Amino acid sequence: MGSRSLLCEDNDGHYVIIENQLERTDHDHLGKLLTYLVNLEASMAIWITSAPRPEHQKVIDWLNESTGENISFYLVKVEATKIGDSPYAPLFTIVAAPDTQSKETGKTKKELAARHYLRLEFWQSLLERSKGKTKLFSNISPGTSSWISMGAGKTGVSFNYYILMDRARIELYIYYDHDTGEKNKEIFDELYKQKNSIENELGEQLYWERLDDKRSSRIYKKCTQGGLLNKEIWPQIQDEMIEGLIRFHKAIKPRLDKIKV
Repeated sequence: MGSRSLLCEDNDGHYVIIENQLERTDHDHLGKLLTYLVNLEASMAIWITSAPRPEHQKVIDWLNESTGENISFYLVKVEATKIGDSPYAPLFTIVAAPDTQSKETGKTKKELAARHYLRLEFWQSLLERSKGKTKLFSNISPGTSSWISMGAGKTGVSFNYYILMDRARIELYIYYDHDTGEKNKEIFDELYKQKNSIENELGEQLYWERLDDKRSSRIYKKCTQGGLLNKEIWPQIQDEMIEGLIRFHKAIKPRLDKIKV
């Protein structure tokens, strides 16, 4: 039993690699397939085998999901078959192939991964920038989520920075009571009674969301400079968030500490 590699062209003149393997798939032939594809700048790779192993099918599916729309991978099972007294003929069955959904899934995952790295970079920069202005968030590590949190002195209540692609905000998130949510509403209502004095102290209006259809509640301030996509003005965005959080924390924390739940 053996194998043979073929270099072909499709109707558009693009190179196609065909790896024929007349036994179970193995890592060696997978490596050859990828090596030929990359070095010959082919747009399609077809792996024909009599016994595709499940782990190699997963690899082909992953490659179709992870590579661009201009590259395709196929895993094809070949068997000998005959009808009646006819001579044996090859029967080809496609085991793995690209499809629109897999490419879209791969594209989405890449966008999410890129967004995660971008958020990590933003938080690293913001936290470093914050060191020279306040001790708030000084013990917080950057992450890949759209927010970073700092405890507000009550379990489940936190001061948050929040960043999206086109906007940002700072907030007090209230999720002290995980059971019924009633105590969360109590905390919110006590702070809401002081809405005018809090906003007068800040010199601006806040957004008060009791969220009656949820257990949690929140109070937040919108930042006006932009979001993750506005990388050229990240310093201005971060300064607005940091300075806003300092004033927001100063106005709310003493009042929050006095609330008994």
